[in-house]
Amino acid sequence: MNILIRADSSSEIGMGHIMRDLVLAKNYSGDRVSFACRDLVGNMIDRIPYTVHILLSDTPEEFIDLIREQNIDMVVFDHYGIDVVFEKKVKEVSGIIVLCFDDTYQKHHCDILLNHNISADKERYRGLVPEQCEVRCGSLYTLIRDEFKVEKQIKREKLYDIFIAMGGTDPINMTPDILKTLRDDMSVCVVTTSGNPHLNELEIFVKEKKNITLEINSTRVAQLLHQSRLAIITPSVMVHEVLYMEIPFIALQSATNQEDMVEYLERENYVVLKEWNVDAITRFYNA
Repeated sequence: MNILIRADSSSEIGMGHIMRDLVLAKNYSGDRVSFACRDLVGNMIDRIPYTVHILLSDTPEEFIDLIREQNIDMVVFDHYGIDVVFEKKVKEVSGIIVLCFDDTYQKHHCDILLNHNISADKERYRGLVPEQCEVRCGSLYTLIRDEFKVEKQIKREKLYDIFIAMGGTDPINMTPDILKTLRDDMSVCVVTTSGNPHLNELEIFVKEKKNITLEINSTRVAQLLHQSRLAIITPSVMVHEVLYMEIPFIALQSATNQEDMVEYLERENYVVLKEWNVDAITRFYNA
């Protein structure tokens, strides 16, 4: 099968869509997989180990032309900017299989709906997708990167008191606000990417702090997390990985599309914040 994944990454929207699509792509190891992306500022296209087709627009016409040109059998949409009208046009014109990622219970025209969040509720998609659509929801379909599965089998010494990852790009610049409240005797590991629009500011701040390790475009996120006693993360796909690694965490909301995960974590009595409060750390140890 010839599969085309439509997703983007940038300093503004982050890296999460591409990261989870790369995990999904491994489920189709016997098929031909390629990506279709816009060349946006701060993207991670150069880290996608598949053929990437660069789109010049967000029009369905250009995308349909690419489908025909590449003889695509199945499309994966993982993009908040693509709506049900776009999906329906692609489906009706091309007749191919359409799989849509969804986090926020939007209307979709697809053959397969995937919400891999542990908080996902299949019943909420009634009336939002065609009757014949296969709805895949919840922990049974949660996508975990292989590096975490391998890392969990290894014993590691705890090197860091706190692990911080505010998404791939931290677009609203929460990391410095957190760091400024932490004690200098706490060992801290900060993970971010070169797509972070505030990276220069972060590097300058960290340069003066010997207790802070800054990892940019790290290929050992699972290991760094495993070596930490507490994680401070956004209530996003990272939650799945932190729970899988069984690391205590604080979730700090950074976007409205995280609301469903926030509600789930609150129901399960995890620590969730709408704005940073260093006192939350005291729940785990005396800070």
